[in-house]
Amino acid sequence: MYCEIHPASRGTDLAFIRQFDPKGIIFSGGPNSVFDPGAPTADVKLLDLGVPVLGICYGMQLVAHLAGGEVKPSRQREYGRAEVTVRDATGLFAGFPPEACITVWASHGDRIEQPPPEFRVTASSANAPVAGFQHDAKPIFGILFHPEVAHTPRGREILHNFLFHICGCAPDWTPGHFIDQEVQRIATLVGPERRAICGLSGGVDSAVAASLVHSAIGDRLACIFVDHGLLRQGEREQVEHTFRAHLGMDLQAVDAGARFLEALDGVDDPEEKRRRIGHTFIDAFQDAAQHVSGDVGFLVQGTLYPDVIESASPQGGPSVTIKTHHNVGGLRPNLPWKLIEPLRELFKDEVRQVGRELGLPDEIVGRHPFPGPGLAIRVLGPVTPERLELLRRVDAIYIEEIRTAGLYDQIWQAFAVLLPIKSVGVMGDFRTYDHVVALRAVTSRDGMTADWFPFAPDVLGRISSRIINEVKGVNRVVYDVSSKPPATIEWE
Repeated sequence: MYCEIHPASRGTDLAFIRQFDPKGIIFSGGPNSVFDPGAPTADVKLLDLGVPVLGICYGMQLVAHLAGGEVKPSRQREYGRAEVTVRDATGLFAGFPPEACITVWASHGDRIEQPPPEFRVTASSANAPVAGFQHDAKPIFGILFHPEVAHTPRGREILHNFLFHICGCAPDWTPGHFIDQEVQRIATLVGPERRAICGLSGGVDSAVAASLVHSAIGDRLACIFVDHGLLRQGEREQVEHTFRAHLGMDLQAVDAGARFLEALDGVDDPEEKRRRIGHTFIDAFQDAAQHVSGDVGFLVQGTLYPDVIESASPQGGPSVTIKTHHNVGGLRPNLPWKLIEPLRELFKDEVRQVGRELGLPDEIVGRHPFPGPGLAIRVLGPVTPERLELLRRVDAIYIEEIRTAGLYDQIWQAFAVLLPIKSVGVMGDFRTYDHVVALRAVTSRDGMTADWFPFAPDVLGRISSRIINEVKGVNRVVYDVSSKPPATIEWE
């Protein structure tokens, strides 16, 4: 179903909303409290437009605040899984058994102590007496949890009820429709003569972005693969084979490993790593672009919406900067090209659907996400050739064992992290003092939230044993069992 995401400031612009004429409006979650100075808000008259409104988490608190309810700090914050009881099996909860107890994903520090006048409670939890409400006469609804994430198992039913039963929307926006729109838009933007270059990493996002642009302008797209020396084992060879032999794209590979290592020399701070990688990436790109003939006016990137959200500044939008993504906040402001970011408003699951519609092979579409800064943000602390090589070997064993166990496609992302500490161990009756590596594997739908993957103990034991026995310099393996939130998927 087609939707647009707008900044919270649009909520005070009734003229824009009336002109847009939406079938429904969703107030999203966010990091603020309704009591914060400058917190995102909306015009209370928006609730009288007759357009269905759904408030999610902070959005529900805002609806309550605007409509005269009582919002207070929670005695106990809720982050992660929570149990909610359905009190009214109508509206959002149509089709749910009465008094059903459902598992949801929560992330809030405030709660609604008292619903606004003419609102009735539709769900509650142990920590939130008003975990859901709806207006008695108007199509206004709220829930204090996140139905949009995979970890609210019945969240899709809740959204389905709102979109199709309450708003009357039609599910007619497909990957094919998106491709048709984007191909036409890109062809018009680039024009009949100019060329574009694509920063190809070999991951899902840049591959789908490149395929979209290739569909629009054909051979006028040149793909540049910058090998920054921060790749996984065998990755460069796989990228070159796939994109040259299988997809037939114009691909130029640039060996820039020494350049990136020099830029990262002595750098520990993760944000500084990302910034330097972003700048060095553009420098390497500009050098490579000089060898592309014709009028190159555009740079194609596989930026996704989670990248934009997590890189947004407090001044630039309601999101808090979680981490700067090298292709969003890490780029220099004086780029010599105009950006083409066809996936900028999509999430990872939608990108995979578009990739399959474009006919990309599953070895690309089904790959786990890999960050643009590569292993630099998985080597915590200084980045050196020796530490990178150690992590490559660990990561290769980890992924090989996951595939052997038939678990790769059940996991959204899996990787190893080299920690900046050493620990005491015993090998062959001798004392060792070697590196510690952490393993991370998560399930997710879009990367905005995630939960740790529950490996069987024998699988974890086999992985740990192989790593310690086969990778010299590692004597301890730990497994990360934190969710997002409160943690992020990557460690840096």
